[in-house]
Amino acid sequence: MSLNSSTAAGEPIQTEVVIVGAGPCGLFQVFELGLLGISAHVVDSLPAPGGQCTELYPDKPIYDIPALPVCGAQELVDRLLQQIKPFNPQFHLGQEVVQFSRREDGRFAIATAAGTRFDAGAVVIAAGVGSFQARRLGVEGAEPFEGKGILYRVKDVSALEGKRLVIFGGGDSALDWTLELAPRATSVTLVHRRAEFRAAPASVSKMKELVSAGRMRCFEALPHSLIATEGALRGVNIKAADGTAHALEAEHLLVFFGLHPKLGPIAEWGLELEKKALKVDTANFQTSLPGVFAVGDINTYPGKKKLILSGFHEAALAAFAIQHHLFPQKRQFLQYTTTSPIMHQRLGVPD
Repeated sequence: MSLNSSTAAGEPIQTEVVIVGAGPCGLFQVFELGLLGISAHVVDSLPAPGGQCTELYPDKPIYDIPALPVCGAQELVDRLLQQIKPFNPQFHLGQEVVQFSRREDGRFAIATAAGTRFDAGAVVIAAGVGSFQARRLGVEGAEPFEGKGILYRVKDVSALEGKRLVIFGGGDSALDWTLELAPRATSVTLVHRRAEFRAAPASVSKMKELVSAGRMRCFEALPHSLIATEGALRGVNIKAADGTAHALEAEHLLVFFGLHPKLGPIAEWGLELEKKALKVDTANFQTSLPGVFAVGDINTYPGKKKLILSGFHEAALAAFAIQHHLFPQKRQFLQYTTTSPIMHQRLGVPD
């Protein structure tokens, strides 16, 4: 497995498949293709594999992965990376695909903003919700503190231990981190613009129990202005629903107002869209353009459920369709990893 942050411009890299997106579904697509003897290059605009799991909630537990009663989001990514090692996928990270076209011979010409070019037989789009940006705090003077005192994601929980924290938001991310950090921080204050929360009811109930026990505070309010002295963040002023103002001391503000999902350049590739997602055929997860497939949150079809589990299923069926697209004369056989000598050879399983 090769991790390349950039590749010098030159002759296009010839490959059977280019996978756009290195989240869980993109990584599992590598595995399913590898079982069929098909190699892949993986491109992602983020600096590390893992997609939203790594970028937004690496410590968040996931409970619906088969055979794993509980699995951290980053742990899942690490397991997938371990699983695909036998197939030696080539990663091109920190690169956004900016050029895409189908050639007369049916192959695809692809280029990234870094100048990496590909000549691919098929393309899999596993780009999640596309490129995304966190919704900002939106108060004057916030920008210099972003990534330091103001955080839009948590990568190192230990750095927040013993700190005074103010958390903004009313969804699952805000409540999950509130419950996670309440026992670790010196103080935690949750601020949400209204009384109703969008998070899981069980999480809201646990949060209210902590408030009743005096272990944290919760305000129905909006951020108004920062409290800063000598270039250091000291807290935030909020304005409550009744018009009263409150000054909250804090060393860190955690902001979970959600994401701005954008398809980015994918929207210009001429693929059929429905509500900012790529329409696919559920028989093979091919888009409206032959040779281009889409798996995971980026696609849509009747009954679509945005679950990692569903994306894994889509990747498995897409792999067989890609094999048929690349090698239409080749007969397809369903072989099982438990008994197939060919599968064992590809996986590196000893005889």
